Amino acid sequence: MKRRLSIPRLGGARAVILHRPHANVTALVRQLQAVGLEVDCHWPDLPASARAADYLFIDVDTAYDDQVPWAPGEAPLPTIALIGSEAPGRIEWLMSFGADAQILKPVGDNGVFSALLIARATFDARIGLAGEIDSLRRRLGQRQTVVQAVAILAARGKTEDEAYEQLRSLAMAWRVSFETAAERIVSNVRDLSGDGSEHG
Repeated sequence: MKRRLSIPRLGGARAVILHRPHANVTALVRQLQAVGLEVDCHWPDLPASARAADYLFIDVDTAYDDQVPWAPGEAPLPTIALIGSEAPGRIEWLMSFGADAQILKPVGDNGVFSALLIARATFDARIGLAGEIDSLRRRLGQRQTVVQAVAILAARGKTEDEAYEQLRSLAMAWRVSFETAAERIVSNVRDLSGDGSEHG
């Protein structure tokens, strides 16, 4: 199934550039303003307020981890790498940093619009995927809790099917989800065993 590219509204969006003063910056600012973005330039450090921007352009040739106020790979906004060097160390840093798009230097009179679109689409996909992974981890944890709760109920002389049915009945009686009921049962057993160890 094809994924349709959503064209973001760029008019009024804010871009931050982390690059020493240079002709590349001048060319980049010109292109960004031409498509309606407001631009802030910083060097050598990126202020924490940059988190509120819509896009970040960063000079990979001279960048280092301490310049940005977040951990590598955790940029809270779409990032576009400005690349001039193909030195292995710089490419390795770029991969660790996790940029969403790139523009080769020297920056000319085009390339910014497509980089903005690619960066936004890649960033949105990355954030969506991270949310799906978190959801799957939560569901896996809940599934394990259900298995534990069923085992606790089955240990009282019930078959596995009967234990599942009792768990379902408890969830209905407590007016909570199946998973929440399982969490209560497991938590109650942990509390009881904790009390027993304290008084033992």
